[in-house]
Amino acid sequence: MNQITQTSGAGGIYPLSEDKPRKGFSTFDMGFAALFVLASAAFMVWGLDYTNHTQVAVFGLATVFGLFMAFNIGGNDVANSFGTSVGAGTLTIKQALAVAAIFEVSGAVIAGGQVTDTIRSGIVDLGGVDVDPMHFVFIMMAALLAAALWLLFASRRGWPVSTTHSIVGGIVGSSIALGIMLSGGDAALSLVQWDKIGTIAMSWVLSPVLGGLVSFGLFTLIKRHILRYNERMLEQLRRIHKERRQLREEHKTAFERMSDIQKMSYTHMLVRDSEALDEEGFTAEDLETDYYRRLHELRQRKASLSAHRALQQWVPLVAAGGATIISAMLLFKGLKNMELGLSTLNTYLIMGMIAAAVWMATFIFARTLRGTSLDRSTFLIFSWLQVFTASGFAFSHGANDIANAIGPFAAILDVLRNGEIGSSAAVPAPAMIAFGIALVVGLWFIGKEVIATVGHNLTRMHPASGFTAELAAAAVVMLASTFGLPVSSTHILIGAVLGIGIVNRQTNWSLMKPIAAAWVITLPAAGALSALVFVVLDAVF
Repeated sequence: MNQITQTSGAGGIYPLSEDKPRKGFSTFDMGFAALFVLASAAFMVWGLDYTNHTQVAVFGLATVFGLFMAFNIGGNDVANSFGTSVGAGTLTIKQALAVAAIFEVSGAVIAGGQVTDTIRSGIVDLGGVDVDPMHFVFIMMAALLAAALWLLFASRRGWPVSTTHSIVGGIVGSSIALGIMLSGGDAALSLVQWDKIGTIAMSWVLSPVLGGLVSFGLFTLIKRHILRYNERMLEQLRRIHKERRQLREEHKTAFERMSDIQKMSYTHMLVRDSEALDEEGFTAEDLETDYYRRLHELRQRKASLSAHRALQQWVPLVAAGGATIISAMLLFKGLKNMELGLSTLNTYLIMGMIAAAVWMATFIFARTLRGTSLDRSTFLIFSWLQVFTASGFAFSHGANDIANAIGPFAAILDVLRNGEIGSSAAVPAPAMIAFGIALVVGLWFIGKEVIATVGHNLTRMHPASGFTAELAAAAVVMLASTFGLPVSSTHILIGAVLGIGIVNRQTNWSLMKPIAAAWVITLPAAGALSALVFVVLDAVF
């Protein structure tokens, strides 16, 4: 983590020269492409055996669609999650890629769950329709491809959109297409749970508003008690440094005016004063020269400022609060599928221990930074906090949102393996690993535009504001989960970023207009594409 210089261009923001776009493919690009191809091929070989070589062509095409969806989740959803870290200069794109690779894939494999709903009776109710298993497979395949194409379109324009809404729109569109083929238009529309579509529409407003409000309130407190205090201290330190330079110049001028004998005598006095400063029990009365008296006075003024006090007093409390929220997200959401057998009391005790440990570690770290410049100390301490929140968010994202790609694909695998539609489907570990790799590869190849939007183009980010946005988003996700509110983590994070911009009075509202339009268009666009793909698949197979 290093403070970095940001440059922007037509393609977005590239924090370091190593992350700027190059002509052709770099060795890094080729390595990732090879990894993606190898993982896909290995999964294909495993999957053919897993499905008993049933409908080989359908399985191959479904695998391509599923991996393509995971690839685009990485390019949009994961890029959205890491945009604040890259935009703030906390991580380079390659460092964000490494964190994503570890925590996203770990979340998917460790805590992604062993089974997933096949969405038979979720946003659409297919229970009352005699659906052929292969038609169900085509519904899921069409939804995967349509959602992936829409995400690719949005990612290339730097629009962070909801992958959940994309896949839901895809399932709705292909289900309606099937309903029209089987029963006609009115019956097809009745398959859709329109009240749930209404909750999705509600989330377009509720998610960014909640994210923005929490982010605005939290960053206002951080700015008031930490950042503005630091600004006042920096101003006073600059004033003291200026006085010290003036004292040095005045002393130099006065010394040059002395006679040689006076210079010799004065030099001996300066040497004695310099030695007196290092003696135990030293007092200002021990000094002989006006220069050292004034220098001693400036040093005392600097020491009395307690420039790092806000970092030592408030940042550990903020870090402990953040640790509580992130640990709650991990325990209640990220690890919920692992069935750890923890009671509510045990869970809260674990959260308390994590918060206490983080408070202590942050306090000690802040004390070790007292000899460092205040600007750099603030950057460093919030950079570490931001990496902590980004890692926790990534693990939880991998454990939950990878289901947007793996859920429909797992349903396809289940039908091909068993020949019937089940209420839930097993999620094999090889599928989790392959889709996790696709997710990270997508972040690298097509995630830069979304990272630019979230991390730089909507508002400028500093590690303190980036940490605030991520923490606010995590808090709202937990709050919404507790009260059952219909929200989107993507929309929440964008709202949190806007909240930061409002506090700093530098929000790019003109860029927000197409993003908001994309949120509204996501569901119908994915639905229309999915209906078209379903018709083609049904005609071909």
